[in-house]
Amino acid sequence: MMNIILTGATGTLGSKVLYELLTSKFDEIQTLFLLVRNKNKSSATERIQNVLQSEFAPIFIKENSATIAAKIKVIAPDDFFTPSTFLVSEDKNYFIHSAGYVNLSLDPNQKDEIFEENYGFTERLFNTYEDYISKFIYISTAFSIGDIGGVIENDYLKTDQNQYRNEYETSKHRVEKFLVEEGKNRNIKVQILRPSVLGGDILDVPNFFISKYMVFYLFAKFFYKSTSSENIRISVKENTGLNIIPTDYVAKVIVKVFDMGIEQLNIVHSKGTNLINGISKILETVDFNNFSFTEEIINDEVGYETNLEKFYYETIGKHLSPYLNSKPHEWDTTLLESILPIPQYDLVTYLEDTITFAKAKNFRNERW
Repeated sequence: MMNIILTGATGTLGSKVLYELLTSKFDEIQTLFLLVRNKNKSSATERIQNVLQSEFAPIFIKENSATIAAKIKVIAPDDFFTPSTFLVSEDKNYFIHSAGYVNLSLDPNQKDEIFEENYGFTERLFNTYEDYISKFIYISTAFSIGDIGGVIENDYLKTDQNQYRNEYETSKHRVEKFLVEEGKNRNIKVQILRPSVLGGDILDVPNFFISKYMVFYLFAKFFYKSTSSENIRISVKENTGLNIIPTDYVAKVIVKVFDMGIEQLNIVHSKGTNLINGISKILETVDFNNFSFTEEIINDEVGYETNLEKFYYETIGKHLSPYLNSKPHEWDTTLLESILPIPQYDLVTYLEDTITFAKAKNFRNERW
């Protein structure tokens, strides 16, 4: 029997990891400790109850609520850094750190906050729990390698020649290096798992569900909510693709590999969605038609042709453009596919279906 300490259980990926642990590892888990923050007027316990009682929770969880509740212990913020009150160092304790601060801002004033939430918080967790855990599993991002072209392999720690697109990538990669180095120094097993952009479910029912709409969903939401009929030029590098991976697939891989002897693994699709085809389909799905593509970088210096264009590049466009203009690349998924084959589906149709699902929910995040 083992214990799992999980952060981020109310997040997009963490909630799916929670579901997957409960459905596929139920008999192997003694206690599932969930480190959860209070939010607004909801306590940590209430937030977890909302996740477990969601209409999108697996049937197994709904039908076994009492036995599942007995296995779960919610750890509120005041007790995050006192593991001696709920853990025994001799037990087999796995720490899965899924919580993270996704902020693609280029504003230098936000650097300290981004690093504190990603690097600082993780460092404190690792230092605090080092005597109580058998292994520390860190959920990073496939983009922590920065903007490099060509074939990307699983080992991100052999090079320092990274061209980071933002402080989010920088902070995540810095965490990876810290954990692997300190894990070896302190004789603690460390595993780095890196999902790419999260999309709607493809294996679980209902298909295309996701609890929080971010990244390409924000792009879709921007134009879905826009009342402007003005034209806009979208800056995209012709051969660049966006790697999108269904959230439920990622969660299943994490739960399969967290107790395996794999140090680094990118959880990505074997192919990227061509951005020109993908963006065209997104905008068609949200009924926005006044757009064109350019490889020119649009900013204040170049100037804007319309108010809508200016608004886009001063808001989400500022954060997304570095990804829409990345160097062409692909990931080596040989190891990943030996663990769990990537589902087969048409990439552009999948993108259309995920946006259609989001539209039906008015791009409203789950209130967890």
